[in-house]
This record gives sequence, C-alpha cells and structure tokens, in this order.
Amino acid sequence: MDIDPLLAIAAFGIGIVVGLTGMGGGALMTPVLVLFFNVAPLAAVSSDLVASAVMKPVGSVVHLRRGTVNLELVKWLCLGSVPGAFSGVLIARALGTGEEVQNFIRIALGAALLLAAGGLTLRAYIRLVERARRRDGRAEPLPQGRPTVVIRRVPTVALGLLGGVVVGITSVGSGSLIIIALMALYPTLKASELVGTDLVQAVPLVASAAVGHLIFGDFKLDLTTSLLLGCVPGVWVGAQLSSRASGGLVRRALAFVLLASSLKLLNFSNAHTGIILVLVLLVAPVVWMLVRRHHGFPAFASRSRK
Repeated sequence: MDIDPLLAIAAFGIGIVVGLTGMGGGALMTPVLVLFFNVAPLAAVSSDLVASAVMKPVGSVVHLRRGTVNLELVKWLCLGSVPGAFSGVLIARALGTGEEVQNFIRIALGAALLLAAGGLTLRAYIRLVERARRRDGRAEPLPQGRPTVVIRRVPTVALGLLGGVVVGITSVGSGSLIIIALMALYPTLKASELVGTDLVQAVPLVASAAVGHLIFGDFKLDLTTSLLLGCVPGVWVGAQLSSRASGGLVRRALAFVLLASSLKLLNFSNAHTGIILVLVLLVAPVVWMLVRRHHGFPAFASRSRK
C-alpha cells in the first residue's frame, strides 16, 4: 500500500479546520484532492466520503453524551437524506465513467462550494442579528432547558433528500449546507443542538453515500488511508484548539478558501479568479464593518469584547 505523506499532511491541516469549526471536511478535502493532487473528481469524492464515514461518528458520540442532539429531528432528516445520498451516487454513475461524469462532478462540486461559502456568510449574518436582538431585548428569552421544537416533517424530509443528493454527488454539504437550512427551519434550536443534530444526522447520510461510492464509485484504498492518517489526528487537535481560537476568523478564512476553490472548479481563468479574490479581500471586510455598525456593534469584533 502506497501512502502519500504530502496528502496526509494536507489532510491533517483540513482535519484541524474541521475540528475547529465543525464543517469544511468535504468542502475542503475534495477540491484539494482535485486541484492540488490531480485526483479524478469521482475518485476524490468516493475516497473523501469513505474517510468522512470513519471520522463523523467520533464527534457524534461527544454530542450524544452531552444531550445536544434532537433525535426526532435526526430521524426525519435521515428519512430523506439516506435514500437521497445513495440516489446521488447513482445519478453520478448514470452519467458514465469517462470525461463527461468527471466534468459534471467538477462543476457540481464548484457550485456546491459556492453555496457553502455563501452559507457561511449567511450564517455569520444571522448570528450577528440574533446578538443584536438579544442585546436590545427584542429577542425572546433563551430557553433554560432543551428548546421545544415542533418538527416540520415535510420540509425536513425534503431538506434531507436534497442535501443527500448533493452530498452523494459532490461529498459537500453534510456539515455546511444542511446546517444553514436547519437554522432557517428551526430558529429556536440552541447553537449547540444545531451543531450536534447536524453532526449526528450526517453519520447515516455520509455512510449511505460512502456505501454507494464503494459499490458504484471510484474508491481508492491508498488514497483513503492517506486521508485518514492525516484527518483523524487533525480533527482531534482542532477540537482541542476550538476553545482558544477565534471561530469567526477561522470561518471567514474557510469561506474565502471555498470561494477560491469553487472558482477554479467552475473553470474561471487564473486572471478572473485573482481579480475576484482581490475584490473580495478589499470589499468584504469594509462591508462587514458597515453591517456591524448598522446593528450597533463596533466595526472590529475585538473591540466589542473589551
């Protein structure tokens, strides 16, 4: 078995990001494999999903022990996501095994990453608005126990189905796209329950997609082993650092990386990609400072903590 030490090191770094933020596994790993290690898109998705299926249960056990999981919500999500994920694999497979399917997965992955980057930005804005409402006394008091959540069955199953298809095709979405939709569907969920529920529902979702790719995809044992050798210790280190590092800073960096990866996967030229990224670097911080000021916060987050 051939182990790629450079790939293991890259996986270690991505594992740290996952441990810090709870997201970014498939959204970072798959484009890194495609763009920097010249792995075929289908093989990258297959191996990344199998590696994720091994890693996801670790964090889930922690949340289950802490009681930060809404198991009823997990059940209805999985009713849609498990068959959806397997169907996503079949959709990718039905396109063929040659250049067509590789190009399709590459474009689908780029689109999913663009949505994930936008989702991270939306999540940050929603959290900012929530903080402003609590500060001004306009928000309802936070529940002291577990929030009472009325399960919206049809929208939840539909969300699971759509998310499952996206994950099955691209490996992206189990920890980034779905959690954004959950925030909109269930605004009364505590942040800890939101993350815990999303993480637990992702276990059968990713496992279903992984099984599909083991049967119908392009699974590479050497590739997956290299990923696991780096990711597993990386996630552990990231989890240990999560209480000390600025989650907001990490998520902003993650959104920028997702944007850059999506542009390249969507076949933007180097010149156009560079121009867009420079504009984002120059404009986004100014816009965010204006948004913070609009909601009554200091322009720089560090000042609000003093």
